[in-house]
Amino acid sequence: MTVFTDGVPEVPAQGQAPAQAEEQVNVLVTEPPPGLAPAQLAAQVKGRIDIEDEVVEKVAGLAAIEVEGVADLGGDVARAVESVRERIGIGHRRGDQGVKARIDGREVSIEVTIVIEYGHVVMDVARQVKTNVAIQTNRMLGLRVVEVNVIVDDVRMPAAARPAEPAGDDDQRLTIG
Repeated sequence: MTVFTDGVPEVPAQGQAPAQAEEQVNVLVTEPPPGLAPAQLAAQVKGRIDIEDEVVEKVAGLAAIEVEGVADLGGDVARAVESVRERIGIGHRRGDQGVKARIDGREVSIEVTIVIEYGHVVMDVARQVKTNVAIQTNRMLGLRVVEVNVIVDDVRMPAAARPAEPAGDDDQRLTIG
């Protein structure tokens, strides 16, 4: 167990083996020094954390797609490009398709383009997307979401029912002759 005192880790004296070497590698701070809250300890550590727009876009896209009634992300052009990429086997489906994010300091604005499944109420689904994107982005990334704009680009129609295969013997053949 490593304990920090005045921001400096205490190390066991020479010849003393730490009680649990595995935990020492995985755990940097188990208990802050008395009188020093974890937030104060973090404030003492210098450095910067940058979150790229693409990370916000992926989190927002995943949050949008998990809402019931969302069939897909992206506008017509983005979906067409993804369809071609999928058919020729280039890369994986992008989670940020149809999502744009603008980060300004600790605040973010997000635009999500979605396709609604037929049969769902468009306004209800759009509101749920707006709420879920804001909550998940704030929870996962710690950014303040100032706005979420939802663009409903299309409605996906239900897949046409395929005609059932005729039941019968597999040996039946059409003979012409």
